Amino acid sequence: MIKNIILAGVGGQGLVLATRLIVEVAFRAGFDVKTNDVIGLSQRGGRVWGSVRFGEKIYSPNIPPKEGDILLGLEPLEAYRWSHLMKDGGYIILNEKEDYPTPVLLELEKYPAEEIEAMKDNYKVINVDAVEEAKKAGNIKAANTVILGIMARYLDIDTKIWEEVIRENVPEKAIEANINAFYRGYSYQP
Repeated sequence: MIKNIILAGVGGQGLVLATRLIVEVAFRAGFDVKTNDVIGLSQRGGRVWGSVRFGEKIYSPNIPPKEGDILLGLEPLEAYRWSHLMKDGGYIILNEKEDYPTPVLLELEKYPAEEIEAMKDNYKVINVDAVEEAKKAGNIKAANTVILGIMARYLDIDTKIWEEVIRENVPEKAIEANINAFYRGYSYQP
């Protein structure tokens, strides 16, 4: 069994931490793990993305087209940009908070709302207002942890491992809110 996970968002959304959590959880669950992320544009709110592949033996972090199992869309447009890697029927966990790129803000381009909505034709899209769910958990900065909780339902990894890794990787003052956010995601019903 190989799991191919894509993460897509914009700078400042916590993609690097989310990637690190997934990698550590998969490693502790006994899998071989490979990962990469592109964060060079993150300082200006630019697009960022990454991948995590895990299984018995993994040779490359790169996900071939049409082999993505799960796409974590921290921002809808960025999820759409990377949806070409997804297999038909794959899961897209889509944070509903839109973060408009400069060309859209300058009215040079239109935000592709219809194209984003059309992803539902080929994929199992789970829409979530992750910021609102994180707020209910105690910290709006835990939005990605909500998304990770939703994703965890589709992986065969004990939630105790997730909890342990979260406790070790988020700031102490944010641990409980992140644990709460993870379980809000894990039990989330769209």
